[in-house]
Amino acid sequence: MEGDHELPGYTPRVGSSQTSQNVLTTGSEHTISLEDNKGHKWLFLSVRSRAPTPDSLPAFYAGDVISGNVTLDILKSESSKAIMLKASHHLYVQFLVGQEEQQFLVIEKELWSPTTALPDGSKVSKLEKCRHTWPFEMTLPKETEVLDRKEKKIFHLPPSFTERASPAYINYKLTVVLKRGALRVNQTLTTDFAYVPITRPDLPSPMLQKAYKENIPLIGPEGDPEGWHILPTTSITGTLFGTKSVNVDFTLALTKPLSYARGSAMPLRLTFTGADEQALDLLSSPSATSVILKRSLATGSDAMSEDAGKHTDNFFVKIMARAVFWPARESSTTGKRVLEGELKLKNTFKQSIVFPRFAVRYHLEVHPFEVAGFMHAPPVSGPLLAQPVTVTSFHAAGVVMRSFAPPEYAHEENENFNNSVGLLENGNQRFYHHGGLGLA
Repeated sequence: MEGDHELPGYTPRVGSSQTSQNVLTTGSEHTISLEDNKGHKWLFLSVRSRAPTPDSLPAFYAGDVISGNVTLDILKSESSKAIMLKASHHLYVQFLVGQEEQQFLVIEKELWSPTTALPDGSKVSKLEKCRHTWPFEMTLPKETEVLDRKEKKIFHLPPSFTERASPAYINYKLTVVLKRGALRVNQTLTTDFAYVPITRPDLPSPMLQKAYKENIPLIGPEGDPEGWHILPTTSITGTLFGTKSVNVDFTLALTKPLSYARGSAMPLRLTFTGADEQALDLLSSPSATSVILKRSLATGSDAMSEDAGKHTDNFFVKIMARAVFWPARESSTTGKRVLEGELKLKNTFKQSIVFPRFAVRYHLEVHPFEVAGFMHAPPVSGPLLAQPVTVTSFHAAGVVMRSFAPPEYAHEENENFNNSVGLLENGNQRFYHHGGLGLA
């Protein structure tokens, strides 16, 4: 599901009501079952979803209608109290001791009870031996009410989130409950499913839209100031070959809006100015740049705060990608050098999330330039500058921000960013020995 760029079309059923317009008629059908101690399968849950294969986890987008059937194939009469269908959303947060679970969404639908009619219209006090089937439809809401610091607020439902050894995960479940009488254990049949909110960037500038649609080179910030965000000028000071002091200023520009879809390429521009031509040539070399995309994951009561990183026990940083640069089409001039560049956002990246007790944020950072013979003075330990950005689940409507990198740069990747830069900069490694399966 993470690799899908655009929404598949919906096909409304003939004569369907307005509430059934988003029932899925494409994708895959998934069926799970319970069996008795003799191997007879007697309870079935079938559901249609956007997942590419029946063996995949069922998957839905915001606004989808979950539709399917619950089937009971019983060999003797069953005096159940009711059959319920329930969709629920859970947030699990791992702490130093134990695990905290919070349930933020429960939707229940009664399929049958002695007071409700069977699909054929009849009412019975107990289910007789035969095969009973109940079709169902259940709409996923886009928002839910959550208690945040003792105050109830409305939030968009967050996406499913599962990663190997993650300190937290967000899980959605679809459950059939066969309710039985007193002193009898209820029977449950449960499947997890993936949920993907529909988030998109706003449209870029008209000139950028034209470049993407017509496959022509992007116009830089000087020619399209409406389309670019230019960060403040930053000075690089140091010594060159241990003999002379040099100073070079640089600016980083990235396209507006500061929101980028998974599977897209983030365009960048680096402009260097200075009086020392040798220093300009060395520092503007594409191999000297270190521009990275960093993801932070915050959990706990302060997760929604921009200062969540102060509490390192609940704050985890990961390097996601490194930008590549190449000489710009504009020829260099005296005292000025320009690099074009981009940073690729993989389809598997998680979209940005800010939700009570759980937040995923991204920052683009420029780190000290690495040039043989050059030393920053004074030494620099952290990033030279940083810019928050947002990662969305889908492209802007009608615009796919494709790569413009020359072929020799298109596949440049550091396959182990976290070893090269340091995955856990806060030194907190307490969760990373755990195993587990990740949801892409």
